[in-house]
Amino acid sequence: MIIEAKALLFDNDGVLVDSHQSVDDCWAIWAIEYGIEGFSISNHYGTRAQDLVLFLVGQDKFEAANNRINELEQESAHETVPLPGAVDLLFSLPANSWTICTSANPKLGLARVQAAGLPVPEHFVTGGDVTQGKPAPDPYLLGAQRLGFDPADCVVFEDAQAGVESAKAAGVKLVIGVSVRALDTDADFVVEDLAGISFDGMKLVIPEDKILRR
Repeated sequence: MIIEAKALLFDNDGVLVDSHQSVDDCWAIWAIEYGIEGFSISNHYGTRAQDLVLFLVGQDKFEAANNRINELEQESAHETVPLPGAVDLLFSLPANSWTICTSANPKLGLARVQAAGLPVPEHFVTGGDVTQGKPAPDPYLLGAQRLGFDPADCVVFEDAQAGVESAKAAGVKLVIGVSVRALDTDADFVVEDLAGISFDGMKLVIPEDKILRR
């Protein structure tokens, strides 16, 4: 499959890097500490931590609770590993043709990218750069703006419904779901992983055998 595009915008966790186990463990510890029964972070992948914390504990406990989850996740950031194809793809991309738009805070987002051995984009967008996180369009609007492209010329890679909604609200050309987790999202189509994908700044090439759903 060949897709014409000018820029690529990537979610990080679940698309470029695997941090799900450490994320699950950190939030499980946090939920126990704050007495939140029956909570599973897997139902909220793609949502900014600060937004979720505020929703769960309220304004009075927000600062301490937010600091605690940030502390837990930062301590486990070194466990992050790259997902198939991520390293080869990112190092092959033309300069200023791509960036990462993550819901993580700046320190955590950078730590995970570096731990996975990925290049750090010049125009990195984190949860701290926007007023509203995913599913609001802000992260992907800012990513496109920083690269100097219209969102309609950008392709987004996502694994979570919140991120897919964010990208679609931003008006991007196409949202590609990554991994089996994305099969339950509203992504335009879904690929197994990033292995074998290439982009020269004009054409995005997706191997047919990587497509899980059209």
